[in-house]
Amino acid sequence: MDRKIPNIMGTQHPDNAGVPFFKQHQNPFVSAYREIDEAYANFSTLDADEYMWDWEGKHADASVIDRLYSEHYEYFKKHPLGRDKFLTFRFPNIWEEKGYSLMQAMTTILAAEDFAADLGLNRPLFEAILPMTQSADQLISMEDKFASLAHYKGKEFNTGHSDSDNLRMIPLFEGFESQLNAPEILQKFVDMYHDHFGRDLGYLRVFLAGSDSALSNGFLNSIIGNKLALTHLAEFEDKSGIPIYPIAGMGSTVFRGGLSPLMLDRYLEEFPGLKTATIQSAFRYDYPLDVVEPAIIKLREGLQKSKFEFIPHDDQDTLLEIAEKAAKEYHVTLDPLINDLQHIFDVFPKRRDRHQHVGIIGYSRDVDGYKMPRAITFTGSLYSVGIPPEFIGVGRVLTKLNDKEMQILRKYYPNIKQDFEHVSHFFSEKALTALKAQNPAWSGVEEDIQAIEKEFDIKAGPQTPEEEKHADLASDLVKISDNDTKTAIIQRQGELRRFLG
Repeated sequence: MDRKIPNIMGTQHPDNAGVPFFKQHQNPFVSAYREIDEAYANFSTLDADEYMWDWEGKHADASVIDRLYSEHYEYFKKHPLGRDKFLTFRFPNIWEEKGYSLMQAMTTILAAEDFAADLGLNRPLFEAILPMTQSADQLISMEDKFASLAHYKGKEFNTGHSDSDNLRMIPLFEGFESQLNAPEILQKFVDMYHDHFGRDLGYLRVFLAGSDSALSNGFLNSIIGNKLALTHLAEFEDKSGIPIYPIAGMGSTVFRGGLSPLMLDRYLEEFPGLKTATIQSAFRYDYPLDVVEPAIIKLREGLQKSKFEFIPHDDQDTLLEIAEKAAKEYHVTLDPLINDLQHIFDVFPKRRDRHQHVGIIGYSRDVDGYKMPRAITFTGSLYSVGIPPEFIGVGRVLTKLNDKEMQILRKYYPNIKQDFEHVSHFFSEKALTALKAQNPAWSGVEEDIQAIEKEFDIKAGPQTPEEEKHADLASDLVKISDNDTKTAIIQRQGELRRFLG
């Protein structure tokens, strides 16, 4: 294969508490206009291989290639997009949200190709991510739409260039079931691709989400789902002979995957076979550059060496049973608590220009009939009230596992004790007491925490002065009513824990 597979993908996930290093003033918000400066800074300062340009549910600047090449021509002449560095659009999923921005994104790709050709540079954009992929038909349909638009442009707006009419889609599998069934969808995609376009796929990049699966079915279900998905991809690669290059969309907090500059060894051990990691905003902006830059080098080296782990089918079956039990317990525990958290969701700090018209332009996650916030808001809100979401529903599941199940879980999740010890430092007993006084259903979470303390021989609660401060702020947050004060408290807590959500 004659292309470079990116290992380090910067993204626009709004999970940073701190101020981005490329900004001159103390405001952590990144406007849509400044996201182009951000993309360049991620390439030039952090040496990211790839940057995700997100058209899903948010405002995106269609002048991205014009501005990058016009403002930083010498850099991109030396490090061309599409060869050394990669800008990869995440499209809206038109089966889940209104596709107002899809045609704009596709025409941006076509216009960028013309502009690059005039500058003597190669095609800058040739892959795009389809979120919430559910079928091979969706992937083929997106490629067809692009080809049709390219042909129309070539006929009606002749620019003297011959447009490329192929756009390689990267399926993003977000839910537990879709991740588990990814090989079936991929096999159908491979077959349809050959029949439809008359050519074969030389490789596949496959994107696994780490956040939305945790939001939907809980932490333990999500991490097991990611592990099973990776071993299923390994089996598919072995069977099909097509090289698979998995991408994982994971944030700094353990609930959302646990990829932070201080947890690289743990991340590489838990997710064998990954080739591309997303360094989200908290990874890049909540640590000093002299921590972030060597972490990226180490992460890249680890991903290049990473190899799939094949989990025997009997063990896969056991893990699947544990995951199903965990999802059930998560829903039973969380459902009666969601309304208590709404006032925290509503005041959660914003970091990006997102569409506010949920249900018209955007979409919301739906869990058991409750309209849920995005995963970062959900995660950060629970941390801010002193209840790390990793605990929810997990403790009582672990107490019900037999010795064989626990042995298999520990084998394939080697850092389980360290992960729960790490997140337990952000538990606030005083905040939980106040929450229970308002709603006795919070006692279910208390049972989870107590069970985890017993299982792993740990004591939940703060261990450092910063963690003590975080816990005190949590107990304040659940009692006060002023919205501006709540937002300020959440912001300060995010700085203390080094991620917003």
